[in-house]
Parts: sequence; C-alpha cells; structure tokens
Amino acid sequence: MGKGGSERKQEGTVVSEDAPVNTDAAGWPSFARSYLAVRRMQTKLHCWAATDSGRRFDDLYNLVCDPAFLTIAWERVAGNKGARTPGVDRATVAHVTSGMGVEAFLRQVRDELKSRTFQPVPVRQVMIPKASGKLRKLGIPTVTDRVVQAALKLVLEPIFEADFQSCSYGFRPNRRAHDAIAEIHHFTSKRYEWVLEADIEACFDMIDHTALMDRLRVRVSDKRVLALVKAFLKAGVLTTVGTTEGTVTGTPQGGILSPLLANIALSVLDDHFARQWQDTMANEQQRQKRRRHGQPNYRLIRYADDFVIVVTGERRHAEQLRGQVAGVLAPMGLRLSLDKTRVVHIDDGFDFLGFNIRRMRKRGSHKSFVYTLPSTKAIASIKARVKAMTYRNTLHRDPGYLMDYLGRVLRGWANYFRHAVAKRAFNAIDSYTWERITSWLRKKHRIGWPELRRRYCLPGTWRLAHDGIRFKGAASVPVIRYRYRGYHIPTPWTHQPSQEDQQPHVESPVR
Repeated sequence: MGKGGSERKQEGTVVSEDAPVNTDAAGWPSFARSYLAVRRMQTKLHCWAATDSGRRFDDLYNLVCDPAFLTIAWERVAGNKGARTPGVDRATVAHVTSGMGVEAFLRQVRDELKSRTFQPVPVRQVMIPKASGKLRKLGIPTVTDRVVQAALKLVLEPIFEADFQSCSYGFRPNRRAHDAIAEIHHFTSKRYEWVLEADIEACFDMIDHTALMDRLRVRVSDKRVLALVKAFLKAGVLTTVGTTEGTVTGTPQGGILSPLLANIALSVLDDHFARQWQDTMANEQQRQKRRRHGQPNYRLIRYADDFVIVVTGERRHAEQLRGQVAGVLAPMGLRLSLDKTRVVHIDDGFDFLGFNIRRMRKRGSHKSFVYTLPSTKAIASIKARVKAMTYRNTLHRDPGYLMDYLGRVLRGWANYFRHAVAKRAFNAIDSYTWERITSWLRKKHRIGWPELRRRYCLPGTWRLAHDGIRFKGAASVPVIRYRYRGYHIPTPWTHQPSQEDQQPHVESPVR
C-alpha cells in the first residue's frame, strides 16, 4: 500500500501484505475482532503518512470494502444520534436491522463496492433554523451511503491527520473546542492584543470540487477511492420542495465524510500560516526581532469554518491579514463573511465558540487578566430553552419530570462552560430557572407560596424537589480550570509515551 510497503507476487499480480485486513474471509468478523484489525491498520496508515510527508497511498479501496472496516462503519452509523433519521429512501437503521439483517446488508454493500456498481443517491435536504434567524441546509444521506462514507473516513482520516496543523481543532479526534479557547487565552495573555475574528461564508456549500480533489490527490493515488469521493460530492440534493438539484460546489453538511473533507479544504489556510510561523516566528528570538523592526507576530486558531488570528502590534497589522486570508481562501472557492469578519481589541472582547474572551482588571487589583466567560448569546439561548419548557402549554407535564429534565439540560450546558469563569453565570441561570419553575407550579395548581414550599421544596428550605427527584441545576457542576495542552496533542494512532513523557507539552512563553 503506497510506496515503500512490503509486497509479494501472487499469480502475476502484486499484492500488498498490509492492504486487506480480511478481504476474502468466508465468515463475517465480529465487532471486537473488527475493531482490533481496523485500529491496527489505521495506526499503520498514520505512521506511514507521518514518517513520509510525500507518500501517496495507492491501494486504499480494498480497505473501504473490507468486512472489518464496514463493520466498524456500521457501528458508528448505528450508534449516531441520526440513526433514526431517514434519507431519500426513507430507510433507517432500525429498518435495516429488522428487515434483511445487518450482516446481509453489509455483504450487499461490500458486493456493490467490489463490483464497482455502488452509486450514491442524492441527500435529503433539511432546513435547520439558526440563532441569527437564517436557515442552515443539512443534507441527510441514506443509511447505505452513510456506511460507505464512514468506511471512507476510517481509511482517510489517519492519513490526513498526519498532515493537519496543530492550530486546527474542529472535527478532529482527541481535540475539542476547549483546546481552541485555551490556545487563544494563552496567546492573548502574552501581548497578542489584536484579534481578527473571521467566519467563512457558507463554507460547506461553496468548496470548489476541483481544488478539493487536488488536495486529496496529494496523499491518495488510488483512482477508485478518488472516484468514490467525487461521486459523493456530485450526488445531488433532494430539496424540501421535492426537486433534485445537482451539486456543483460544496460538500453536504450532515454527511459523515463532510467534516473531514472540509478540514482537508481548509487546511490550505492552516498550512499558509503554519509556514509563516515556522519560518519567521517559531522562537522567541525571531519574534523579538520582528517586534524591534515594527513587524507583527500572529497566530491562527481555527475550529471548523470559524477562526481567529491573534496579532501583536497595531490594528493595521490585523487589518492587513484580512486581505491575505481572502487571497488564500479564494482558490478553494471560499470567501469571508463581511458581516462576521472584524478586527477587535482584546480589551473590548469577542465571542468564539460560545465563549466571550476579553481582558479585564481583576477586582481588588490593578492588574488585568484575560478571562473566558459564557457569552451573552449562550446565556440567552439556555434561558430561552428554560422558558420554552415552562410556558402555559406545558402545564400538563409532571412536576418531577420537569425538574429532572431541566436539571439535565442545565447540567449539560454547564459541562461545556465549566472551564470558564462561570460560577456567577451558573448561579444566575439557576435562579432564573427556579423562578420559572415556581411560577409554573403556582399556575398549575393555583397555590400560594406557603403551599408550594410545603409540597415542592425540601423541608426547611426553598430547594425544589418532588417524588424523590431533586432539582440540580448548573451550579451543581464544578468550575475547573482547563489546562492548555500545547501544540502536540496525540491522535488515537500516536504511539503512547511513557509515564514520564505524558506531561502536557507547552511551548515556551510567547511574548
């Protein structure tokens, strides 16, 4: 597989010893066996890609067709929240399981792939309302297409993860939004005071197919895999009005493969700024020299199609980067959103991934620090959800169910923001929720405060409880500092270091 792989001659053909995991097995492999085989092959792919940056892989299609990869792909599709959402054929995971059966279904998919008769069908378009009032287009593939996409992702992801830059955090294994926030906090605490806050307009819908395929060919030479990816890109969309439209650009948001393809496309931006960082700003001496000459230092932090560039120097330096970013994105068919792209100072603050990041003076001190807090939009969003659950049209619900449900919603929201300076916000939201629940209870039973306290509060307190269910809101989630993990976050296929080496690697302080 790829150049440098061990090969053996068989009946006049060249066969890679590492390529198929279980291609011609008579019996279908179990999940446990499949998991070990897939993880072993993924580790090999990642290692080969990481050790040879110029390596192109030429025998990947057999892995996509392999029973072990299809088994793991099915498990991921079946375990996804969208398992009950049908595509254009109206079939769900439950239909497959209760109908022809999982093994028969996967054998059929494999046969179609091996005979090269598999053809993706158009995705079903669903419109999802956004917080801004606009609608987001989601494309829902069929179960069959989802399984094949999942198998493709299992094969391609370890290869391209070896090339992705450390500044990218969205839709990547072992990385999360909190890592992006931690890196922003790290740099803005070190005199990176100006921020270019940017957003790519309709990113998933506008990616140029030719440019994307060119970036895929850098690592993949297997024409069968490239043709399969292109088939998914060109599959088309069944709109909400029942018409089928071709897809000239973009990758449908909602597909399993789409986030990986979007990251491959957007890596052109990561690579551009990573080269500049490594060439001219990689160490403290270089950064100090640039400052002495009046030149800015800057660092890109990206999460999917949202990104910021933190800058030392003056506002004009950040403004100049706007044109540079636009020039890098243009060949990929992408452009910046004029409404959501702006330059701000860290003292004024900005919102990113639900957090508000700003520098403020610490109470009781003359020193200023960079703080991360839940954004105003995030707080308004969770309050709106609480309000929706406590309207008059919900008075038929059981009080115990309401307390339990709202408690789980608030704790889930708080778990995302627990690494921010959020204790005050948690208490405020719990107070608001308490007022909404008590008002709801009084309307439901037409009772006064004394009766409400007797029936729905713990003895001697105003803490809500009913039928053994105690209301626990956001404040029950502890606020814990999130440690910046530096530039070297291991992938699932990275060799695990010894216990001494497991300390998080953090670059020297950036000034």
